[in-house]
Amino acid sequence: MTGERPREKLARRGPEALSDAELVALLLRTGTAGRSALELAEGLLRDLPEGAASGFERLRRVHGVGPVRAAALAAAAELGRRGRPDPRPVVDCARAAAGLVPASVRGARKEHFVILCLNARRQLVHCETVSVGTLSASLVHPREVFSPAIAHAAAAVVAVHNHPSGDPTPSAEDRDATRRLQRAGELLGIPLADHVVVSETGFFSFREHGII
Repeated sequence: MTGERPREKLARRGPEALSDAELVALLLRTGTAGRSALELAEGLLRDLPEGAASGFERLRRVHGVGPVRAAALAAAAELGRRGRPDPRPVVDCARAAAGLVPASVRGARKEHFVILCLNARRQLVHCETVSVGTLSASLVHPREVFSPAIAHAAAAVVAVHNHPSGDPTPSAEDRDATRRLQRAGELLGIPLADHVVVSETGFFSFREHGII
């Protein structure tokens, strides 16, 4: 039936018959001057491929969407997410963090500093190696650690680095770096949840040892 509106199409054929743009148009309800709700939805999906899952802040900045519609879209995306298994790993302890570090890094001959960006549910949203150092030291600056955290809207971060010596006991430099990162996280509102030192034989958690 040509010219059938999304709401009429849903009533006649069910929601599974609607395109992504038509479903978004139903959430938007109305369009803007010169653009129907469907046209607005098509533009939103074109400019933001993640659609409603793009997050409230990105959605509200789209012309014609605004905070009220952005909230409806973000809420719908969250309901959809809760209705299906989320494949993102949960990093709720040092063992989980250490398990995300590949064997090639745990046994590397140089120190690798890895940042795990977590959402509010402690799920991993991004993992990035921010520094590769020498045989005995990994030089890292807070801006290198928190730049990806800010870019991926992380709620918290876990720092992980390896000890090529095979002994995960933190050095004095590791303790100093942890204090700097902890202070930077407090200023940015992105707390350092843990700093985990890994090796081929084990790991050391600053959090579990009460240092953080």
